[in-house]
Amino acid sequence: MTQADGDWLSTKEAASALGLTPRTLYRLIDEGQLPAYRFGRVIRLKQSEIDSFVGNSRIEPGELEHLYPEVAPAEQGADA
Repeated sequence: MTQADGDWLSTKEAASALGLTPRTLYRLIDEGQLPAYRFGRVIRLKQSEIDSFVGNSRIEPGELEHLYPEVAPAEQGADA
């Protein structure tokens, strides 16, 4: 299949485009986060659905606050 056949990507191409390992791509597919299609023994993904997945995965400001600790007031004064 070529890109002109409806923008289908192989799992290798999709993983590369997303910067993921094939294993992570398969996990996202298996968890239902990323749609994929099986044609016999071949798995393909639609470029438009990958683009939608990327758009829906956008991190909004403030969503990651739990990943970095607040500086305690006592620690702030120690640096001054």
